[in-house]
Amino acid sequence: MSSQGKGRLPEIAVIIPAFNEADSITKVLGDIPKGLVGEVVVVDNNSTDATSEKARKAGATVLSEPRLGYGFACLKGLDYLKARSKKPDIVVFLDADYSDYPKEMASLIKPVIEQDCDLVIGSRSPDRRGKGAMPPHQLLGNWLAVTLIRLVHGARFSDLGPFRAIKFDKLTGLGMKDRTYGWPVEMQLKAVKQGLRICEIPVSYRARIGKSKVSGSVKGSILAGFKIIATIFRYR
Repeated sequence: MSSQGKGRLPEIAVIIPAFNEADSITKVLGDIPKGLVGEVVVVDNNSTDATSEKARKAGATVLSEPRLGYGFACLKGLDYLKARSKKPDIVVFLDADYSDYPKEMASLIKPVIEQDCDLVIGSRSPDRRGKGAMPPHQLLGNWLAVTLIRLVHGARFSDLGPFRAIKFDKLTGLGMKDRTYGWPVEMQLKAVKQGLRICEIPVSYRARIGKSKVSGSVKGSILAGFKIIATIFRYR
Protein backbone atom coordinates (compact mmCIF):
# COMPACT_ATOMS: atom_id res chain seq x y z
CA MET A 1 0.00 0.00 0.00
CA SER A 2 1.60 3.20 -1.19
CA SER A 3 0.29 5.46 1.56
CA GLN A 4 2.04 3.65 4.39
CA GLY A 5 5.66 3.12 5.19
CA LYS A 6 7.21 -0.22 4.35
CA GLY A 7 6.50 -2.75 7.08
CA ARG A 8 4.22 -0.38 8.99
CA LEU A 9 0.70 -1.42 9.82
CA PRO A 10 -1.85 0.99 8.36
CA GLU A 11 -3.58 3.47 10.63
CA ILE A 12 -7.31 2.89 10.31
CA ALA A 13 -10.08 5.26 11.32
CA VAL A 14 -13.80 4.47 11.26
CA ILE A 15 -16.58 6.99 10.65
CA ILE A 16 -20.09 6.02 11.79
CA PRO A 17 -22.94 8.46 11.06
CA ALA A 18 -25.69 7.94 13.64
CA PHE A 19 -29.20 9.33 14.05
CA ASN A 20 -31.21 7.90 16.95
CA GLU A 21 -29.36 4.58 17.07
CA ALA A 22 -29.16 4.14 20.86
CA ASP A 23 -30.50 0.59 20.56
CA SER A 24 -27.75 -0.55 18.21
CA ILE A 25 -24.65 1.61 18.57
CA THR A 26 -23.16 -0.35 21.48
CA LYS A 27 -23.43 -3.59 19.48
CA VAL A 28 -21.81 -1.97 16.44
CA LEU A 29 -18.88 -0.62 18.42
CA GLY A 30 -18.48 -3.84 20.38
CA ASP A 31 -18.12 -5.88 17.18
CA ILE A 32 -15.30 -3.81 15.67
CA PRO A 33 -12.21 -6.08 15.81
CA LYS A 34 -9.98 -5.20 18.74
CA GLY A 35 -6.58 -3.82 17.85
CA LEU A 36 -7.46 -3.23 14.20
CA VAL A 37 -8.67 0.37 14.40
CA GLY A 38 -6.89 3.42 15.75
CA GLU A 39 -9.98 5.57 16.30
CA VAL A 40 -13.71 5.19 15.87
CA VAL A 41 -15.61 8.41 15.22
CA VAL A 42 -19.36 8.40 15.78
CA VAL A 43 -21.05 11.46 14.31
CA ASP A 44 -24.31 12.11 16.15
CA ASN A 45 -26.62 13.57 13.52
CA ASN A 46 -28.97 15.45 15.87
CA SER A 47 -30.20 12.41 17.78
CA THR A 48 -32.87 12.82 20.43
CA ASP A 49 -32.01 9.60 22.24
CA ALA A 50 -28.92 8.32 24.10
CA THR A 51 -26.82 7.59 21.00
CA SER A 52 -23.99 9.95 22.03
CA GLU A 53 -23.83 8.78 25.62
CA LYS A 54 -23.73 5.10 24.67
CA ALA A 55 -21.11 5.70 21.97
CA ARG A 56 -18.83 7.55 24.40
CA LYS A 57 -19.26 4.84 27.02
CA ALA A 58 -18.21 2.28 24.40
CA GLY A 59 -14.99 4.21 23.73
CA ALA A 60 -15.80 6.12 20.55
CA THR A 61 -14.94 9.72 19.77
CA VAL A 62 -18.32 11.46 19.45
CA LEU A 63 -18.90 14.49 17.26
CA SER A 64 -22.12 16.47 16.91
CA GLU A 65 -23.60 17.42 13.53
CA PRO A 66 -27.00 19.06 14.03
CA ARG A 67 -27.70 19.42 10.29
CA LEU A 68 -29.64 16.32 9.31
CA GLY A 69 -28.21 14.33 6.43
CA TYR A 70 -25.96 11.31 5.91
CA GLY A 71 -23.52 13.38 3.88
CA PHE A 72 -23.42 16.13 6.50
CA ALA A 73 -22.43 13.53 9.11
CA CYS A 74 -19.77 11.96 6.88
CA LEU A 75 -18.29 15.36 6.04
CA LYS A 76 -18.15 16.23 9.75
CA GLY A 77 -16.19 13.05 10.46
CA LEU A 78 -13.89 13.65 7.51
CA ASP A 79 -13.15 17.23 8.61
CA TYR A 80 -12.23 15.89 12.04
CA LEU A 81 -9.76 13.41 10.54
CA LYS A 82 -8.26 16.11 8.32
CA ALA A 83 -7.58 18.21 11.42
CA ARG A 84 -5.76 15.41 13.26
CA SER A 85 -2.00 15.78 13.50
CA LYS A 86 -1.62 12.09 12.62
CA LYS A 87 -3.68 11.28 9.56
CA PRO A 88 -5.07 7.78 9.01
CA ASP A 89 -4.09 5.64 6.03
CA ILE A 90 -7.53 4.09 5.58
CA VAL A 91 -11.02 5.29 6.44
CA VAL A 92 -13.85 2.81 6.92
CA PHE A 93 -17.49 3.91 6.71
CA LEU A 94 -19.96 1.85 8.67
CA ASP A 95 -23.67 2.22 9.46
CA ALA A 96 -24.84 2.57 13.05
CA ASP A 97 -27.93 0.35 12.81
CA TYR A 98 -26.14 -3.02 13.10
CA SER A 99 -27.11 -4.08 9.57
CA ASP A 100 -23.45 -4.33 8.57
CA TYR A 101 -21.10 -6.84 10.18
CA PRO A 102 -18.24 -4.88 11.80
CA LYS A 103 -16.42 -8.17 12.44
CA GLU A 104 -15.80 -8.39 8.69
CA MET A 105 -13.75 -5.18 8.70
CA ALA A 106 -10.42 -6.99 8.35
CA SER A 107 -11.67 -8.60 5.13
CA LEU A 108 -12.91 -5.22 3.89
CA ILE A 109 -9.53 -3.52 4.23
CA LYS A 110 -7.51 -6.51 3.02
CA PRO A 111 -7.72 -5.52 -0.69
CA VAL A 112 -6.41 -2.05 0.18
CA ILE A 113 -3.36 -3.50 1.90
CA GLU A 114 -2.67 -6.53 -0.29
CA GLN A 115 -3.95 -5.44 -3.71
CA ASP A 116 -3.41 -1.68 -3.44
CA CYS A 117 -7.10 -0.98 -4.06
CA ASP A 118 -8.00 2.64 -3.44
CA LEU A 119 -11.67 2.03 -2.64
CA VAL A 120 -13.28 -1.19 -1.48
CA ILE A 121 -17.08 -1.50 -1.48
CA GLY A 122 -18.80 -4.15 0.58
CA SER A 123 -21.31 -5.78 -1.76
CA ARG A 124 -24.41 -7.12 -0.05
CA SER A 125 -24.69 -10.24 -2.22
CA PRO A 126 -27.95 -12.25 -2.12
CA ASP A 127 -26.30 -15.31 -0.57
CA ARG A 128 -25.02 -13.22 2.35
CA ARG A 129 -28.14 -11.15 3.06
CA GLY A 130 -30.38 -12.09 5.94
CA LYS A 131 -34.10 -12.54 5.39
CA GLY A 132 -35.80 -9.15 5.16
CA ALA A 133 -32.50 -7.26 5.35
CA MET A 134 -33.33 -5.28 2.20
CA PRO A 135 -37.03 -4.72 1.43
CA PRO A 136 -38.19 -5.11 -2.20
CA HIS A 137 -38.28 -1.38 -2.94
CA GLN A 138 -34.69 -1.02 -1.66
CA LEU A 139 -33.53 -3.92 -3.84
CA LEU A 140 -35.26 -2.37 -6.85
CA GLY A 141 -33.74 1.04 -6.16
CA ASN A 142 -30.27 -0.41 -5.74
CA TRP A 143 -30.59 -2.36 -9.01
CA LEU A 144 -31.80 0.73 -10.85
CA ALA A 145 -28.92 2.82 -9.49
CA VAL A 146 -26.15 0.39 -10.46
CA THR A 147 -27.79 -0.12 -13.87
CA LEU A 148 -27.86 3.64 -14.51
CA ILE A 149 -24.24 3.94 -13.40
CA ARG A 150 -23.29 1.27 -15.95
CA LEU A 151 -25.31 2.88 -18.75
CA VAL A 152 -24.36 6.50 -18.02
CA HIS A 153 -20.78 6.09 -16.78
CA GLY A 154 -19.72 2.70 -18.12
CA ALA A 155 -18.76 1.55 -14.62
CA ARG A 156 -19.92 -1.80 -13.28
CA PHE A 157 -20.91 -2.09 -9.64
CA SER A 158 -23.07 -4.66 -7.92
CA ASP A 159 -24.03 -2.47 -4.99
CA LEU A 160 -23.95 0.95 -3.34
CA GLY A 161 -23.28 -0.60 0.05
CA PRO A 162 -22.50 1.72 2.98
CA PHE A 163 -19.78 -0.56 4.43
CA ARG A 164 -16.67 0.57 2.57
CA ALA A 165 -12.99 1.35 2.98
CA ILE A 166 -10.97 3.99 1.16
CA LYS A 167 -7.44 5.35 1.35
CA PHE A 168 -7.50 8.62 3.25
CA ASP A 169 -5.49 10.56 0.68
CA LYS A 170 -7.75 9.34 -2.12
CA LEU A 171 -10.84 10.26 -0.11
CA THR A 172 -9.67 13.80 0.51
CA GLY A 173 -8.75 14.08 -3.16
CA LEU A 174 -12.33 13.33 -4.23
CA GLY A 175 -13.63 16.66 -2.93
CA MET A 176 -16.79 15.14 -1.48
CA LYS A 177 -19.72 17.56 -1.27
CA ASP A 178 -23.02 15.72 -1.02
CA ARG A 179 -24.87 16.41 2.21
CA THR A 180 -27.58 13.78 2.14
CA TYR A 181 -28.39 10.47 0.45
CA GLY A 182 -26.08 10.94 -2.55
CA TRP A 183 -22.82 10.57 -0.60
CA PRO A 184 -22.11 6.88 -1.40
CA VAL A 185 -22.80 7.18 -5.14
CA GLU A 186 -20.88 10.47 -5.34
CA MET A 187 -17.87 8.69 -3.87
CA GLN A 188 -18.09 5.85 -6.38
CA LEU A 189 -18.59 8.09 -9.41
CA LYS A 190 -15.79 10.47 -8.49
CA ALA A 191 -13.51 7.50 -7.87
CA VAL A 192 -14.34 6.24 -11.38
CA LYS A 193 -13.69 9.66 -12.94
CA GLN A 194 -10.32 9.94 -11.17
CA GLY A 195 -9.27 6.48 -12.33
CA LEU A 196 -8.98 5.04 -8.83
CA ARG A 197 -8.58 1.30 -8.37
CA ILE A 198 -11.99 0.14 -7.11
CA CYS A 199 -12.68 -3.31 -5.71
CA GLU A 200 -15.80 -5.03 -4.43
CA ILE A 201 -15.95 -7.85 -1.92
CA PRO A 202 -19.01 -9.75 -0.67
CA VAL A 203 -20.12 -8.82 2.84
CA SER A 204 -22.88 -10.07 5.10
CA TYR A 205 -25.95 -7.97 5.76
CA ARG A 206 -28.86 -8.35 8.19
CA ALA A 207 -32.10 -6.62 9.08
CA ARG A 208 -31.27 -3.47 10.97
CA ILE A 209 -32.22 -2.78 14.57
CA GLY A 210 -35.17 -0.39 14.59
CA LYS A 211 -36.87 1.28 11.64
CA SER A 212 -34.85 2.76 8.80
CA LYS A 213 -35.09 6.53 8.40
CA VAL A 214 -34.73 6.11 4.63
CA SER A 215 -35.95 2.74 3.32
CA GLY A 216 -38.36 2.34 6.23
CA SER A 217 -40.83 4.83 4.74
CA VAL A 218 -42.21 5.49 1.27
CA LYS A 219 -41.30 9.17 1.50
CA GLY A 220 -37.74 8.41 2.59
CA SER A 221 -37.27 5.87 -0.18
CA ILE A 222 -38.59 8.24 -2.85
CA LEU A 223 -36.41 11.13 -1.66
CA ALA A 224 -33.32 8.93 -1.51
CA GLY A 225 -34.08 7.48 -4.93
CA PHE A 226 -34.46 10.88 -6.58
CA LYS A 227 -31.25 12.14 -4.96
CA ILE A 228 -29.23 9.10 -6.05
CA ILE A 229 -30.51 9.30 -9.63
CA ALA A 230 -29.84 13.04 -9.77
CA THR A 231 -26.30 12.45 -8.52
CA ILE A 232 -25.69 9.80 -11.17
CA PHE A 233 -26.59 12.26 -13.94
CA ARG A 234 -24.83 15.21 -12.32
CA TYR A 235 -21.44 13.57 -12.58
CA ARG A 236 -21.76 12.17 -16.12
